[in-house]
Amino acid sequence: MPTTNLYFNNFAFTQEQNLIENLIIESIKIYGIDVMYMPRKMVKEDTLFGEDILSKFETAYQIEMYIKSVDGFQGEGDFLSKFGLEIQDELVLTVSQRRFGEEINKLDTTPTNELEGIGRPSEGDLIYFPLNGKIFEVKFVEHESIFYQMGSLQTYDLSLALFTYNNEILDTGLSVVDNIEEKFSTDRGIYELLTEAGEVLVFEDGTSIVREDYDISQIDSQANNEYFTTSSIDFLDFSESNPFSEEGSW
Repeated sequence: MPTTNLYFNNFAFTQEQNLIENLIIESIKIYGIDVMYMPRKMVKEDTLFGEDILSKFETAYQIEMYIKSVDGFQGEGDFLSKFGLEIQDELVLTVSQRRFGEEINKLDTTPTNELEGIGRPSEGDLIYFPLNGKIFEVKFVEHESIFYQMGSLQTYDLSLALFTYNNEILDTGLSVVDNIEEKFSTDRGIYELLTEAGEVLVFEDGTSIVREDYDISQIDSQANNEYFTTSSIDFLDFSESNPFSEEGSW
């Protein structure tokens, strides 16, 4: 038998739940900011370490979010380390669950909330923050930040950290994002010559043919691949296509 008063059930009124959700959505639209949300697509997931070094981002969705970190960026900020200047800004954004399901294609989200039929934000997705022109990565998604108002959940809190590019494929259609790959990627794959059918042209030894403008030293000033390849060290292959592996086939 239920122990609460049946005449004062404050957590099962759908109309009240919808009213609160509508007010939250309106508030975010008034006080929030438009950001670009980019879901991550897994290419070759490493199930042992739970990561994918070949992740790609092919779509960018515009959606409004509320800046919960009103006092400024969190995290360790800007500091000098033995590796040089590091910027470790962090940020918390709030987005409506309903608006996220309306704007973001659930097939592009990971994972998919099968019970409600909508997707949810996922760790590893990217957000372009227009105020400072930076890209942030979703580190954690809190779906119970406002605890069950009238018995339902209305928002996600996204904990973000400044994105560190690591040769991911960026083909979102947003030039300010896609230019990062063109400028900083050291992947030979984006310089390979392709046929009309999309096949890679190769030499007789099977290595791919790349454009002349590919020069690892122009992209990474600390790369010494050519020096190691032409030096007296002949038992290792330091070429860009097969770095730090044994030379030849044995």
